[in-house]
Amino acid sequence: MDRFERICKEIKEVKIQGARAVAEAAVNALLIRHDGKSVAKLVGLRPTEPCLQNAVNFVLLHENIKEGAANALKILRSDGKIAKTGANLVKNGMTVFTHCHSSAVISILLEAKKQGKKFRVFCTETRPLFQGRITAAQLAKAKIPVTMFVDSAARIAMKKADIAFFGSDAITQTHVYNKIGSELFAIIASKYDVPVYIATGSWKFDAKSIYGKEPNIEERSPKEVWPNAPKGVEISNFAFEKININLIEGIITELGLLSKGSFVGDIRKAYPFMFN
Repeated sequence: MDRFERICKEIKEVKIQGARAVAEAAVNALLIRHDGKSVAKLVGLRPTEPCLQNAVNFVLLHENIKEGAANALKILRSDGKIAKTGANLVKNGMTVFTHCHSSAVISILLEAKKQGKKFRVFCTETRPLFQGRITAAQLAKAKIPVTMFVDSAARIAMKKADIAFFGSDAITQTHVYNKIGSELFAIIASKYDVPVYIATGSWKFDAKSIYGKEPNIEERSPKEVWPNAPKGVEISNFAFEKININLIEGIITELGLLSKGSFVGDIRKAYPFMFN
């Protein structure tokens, strides 16, 4: 198996996790092969990942693929801007709730810690692949107080939270797509008046949604949930779900803190190629 095929396999099998990491891997794969068949394979690997598709399309706008890849990676690695914007929302004494694992959310929390702010984090385990453990481990390593809850205990955690940060795998005009459970937790947050912010790169916007085409929600292998399930047990394993945009306070991007009413126009102005 050559390196291109190995990258594709790792993206498909979620060995590479996180929308930005997936997009970066796809950009690196383009440096190996960028013929039509290879491009089609890359963009079809993760149907709920417009960041991957936007990154690939951006690279292909350049006559020089190496130059395009370098420019794409620079934009993808914009967590520093997201971190500073998001950290402004974290105040001393706060309890922050988060779900799953998001490099953008982690960057915000690390920046808030760097600024000397004292706060704690409640995170979910995030079944069935337990990405919440990655979040908890990274925060503990940074000496940020963190408590992990089983997913079904999220209401207990949210009642004690002051703010919630979620990442995003895709954004449309009306919804944010994130790890399964995200809208459930956003509804709970709304009930307890906990503001929900999405931390994400702008390239996760799916411009096709303007024309009524929503991203496909990936359904993964039942074996992730129960490897040896008894015969007759049907298992649903949707990887993502939609969060209604009305449940969200704002969207933290490399372009700044965007309102849910203006973010499409802001993204169009910054990245017109996505809308062509």
